[in-house]
Amino acid sequence: MADSKKTFLGTFNNGMIVENPTFTLMLGMCPTLGVTTAAMNGISMGLATTFVLVCSNLFISLLRNIIPDKVRIPSYIIVIASFVTIIDLMMKAFLPDLRAVLGTYIQLIVVNCIIFARAESFAAKNPPMLSVADGLGMGLGFTCSITLLSCVRELFGSGSIFGLQMMPEGYQPMAIMNQVPGGFITLGLLMILVNFIKQRVAAKQALRKEGIA
Repeated sequence: MADSKKTFLGTFNNGMIVENPTFTLMLGMCPTLGVTTAAMNGISMGLATTFVLVCSNLFISLLRNIIPDKVRIPSYIIVIASFVTIIDLMMKAFLPDLRAVLGTYIQLIVVNCIIFARAESFAAKNPPMLSVADGLGMGLGFTCSITLLSCVRELFGSGSIFGLQMMPEGYQPMAIMNQVPGGFITLGLLMILVNFIKQRVAAKQALRKEGIA
């Protein structure tokens, strides 16, 4: 049953920060490590996933009382695959070079753990507007996370960010950053940093509450 106390902003904030799919839930690791060698790849993959998340959450929420429980998983797959096909065809038509770089990772959005998890745990149990907020929060949280990861890897792996040269001319790129081990290392360091910041913020908020009390 949907929680009547949930709000659009609170649900959005939960996906964006509190339960960030990359740094907190560690979902969608395949594209997170596979396409984040360049910032443009990261933000494109994130926005494509956000589109599918928002649309699939909305439709699954609208159909939640119609879809029989025994066939809910196949039904989710059909809904998700439909929107993945739409974004794939749009990228082929308007962004063919970027689509060629991302390759099968776009099609693999169909089996992305983030989308299935939100369909099953949220959209199937909550009204449409909250489901849109959840999809938007989770999608943009994922987008920001992998874009940050992409920027760090591109900076140290190529000396640039979004193709713009950032490092001095004499900089020697770190080849490992363009490989899978570099992705694991960068992801681990960013997770440590993000969780440290979240703990510091939570501690300050707790102190403020104690002071008010």
